Amino acid sequence: MPKNPNQKLKLLYLYQLLLRKTDEDHRLGMEDILSALDRYGIEAERKSIYSDIAALQDFGLDVMLQRGPGGGYYVAARDFELPELKLLVDAIQCSRFITEKKSTELIRKLAALASEPQARALQRQVYVSDRVKTMNESIYYNIDTLHSAISAAVQITYQYFEWALDFSAQQRIQKRYRRDGALYRVSPWALTWDDENYYLVAYDGGAQQIRHYRVDKMEHISLTGQRREGRALFQDHFNIAAYSRKVFGMFSGEEQTVRLRCENRFIGVLRDRFGSDLMLQKADDAHFTVSVNVVVSPQFFSWVFGLGGAVQITAPDAVKAAFQKQLRDMLE
Repeated sequence: MPKNPNQKLKLLYLYQLLLRKTDEDHRLGMEDILSALDRYGIEAERKSIYSDIAALQDFGLDVMLQRGPGGGYYVAARDFELPELKLLVDAIQCSRFITEKKSTELIRKLAALASEPQARALQRQVYVSDRVKTMNESIYYNIDTLHSAISAAVQITYQYFEWALDFSAQQRIQKRYRRDGALYRVSPWALTWDDENYYLVAYDGGAQQIRHYRVDKMEHISLTGQRREGRALFQDHFNIAAYSRKVFGMFSGEEQTVRLRCENRFIGVLRDRFGSDLMLQKADDAHFTVSVNVVVSPQFFSWVFGLGGAVQITAPDAVKAAFQKQLRDMLE
């Protein structure tokens, strides 16, 4: 029997030691390894460490040896490279729908995928203006529940709320349930990300329409035993990417084909918004025209307005008139 119960775990401790303490810029010499194992009460000889490292290499751990001064053993490649982990940390920090508490937990788990020196590089704050973290801790679990409902192909029920202002109450900003708290029932088909928020794209059987809902405003989500509806609509011709391109800010409206006249230098803006398969026509040496399908809403008009006249609505007349009315209303 080994003198110390940790002795039989020597290979696992060595595996953990290399992952935690080493990377391309931080290496452990043989004496470092023996000293670290000794702190766990594990006795080891050089020859056995050589054999253990060879076994870890056969197992798939990318252990390398750099000889010479400052050399030693280190893990050269991991499932995630440091720039990839930094990218994920930045995304978590900037995501408004993830709470501060959940952000801290996720970043700590990501840091465990790196060496300890690399993990310290991940402990950085990303400050982005106008990014407010949600207070709805349940959204993290709502997303998991919705994925389960989509996989099971069943309808869901839930309550949907919005924020309301009441100056007569002590808590001026209050949560108010739509439909007086009555349950919504929809058939979930997809989750999409737009304007820093998660949205559920679902089929509303009562209205017989595709609709979307902010996930962070959904509460008490329950899976039902009823099969979801809208299969023909979604499987035959629905494209979630195309749907997201049409809907500005995920605000509902009537989908229409709109003709735009654009300055040539704004082709990148149009391509980023509507995709690469645009049917363009030359208007003159400085402009082109294009027809796009959009959900006409105040947010679409705001997008056009924000381009400073470089993009103009030329058809249909009803959309032009609606845009002009919104501009007049804003001036008033």
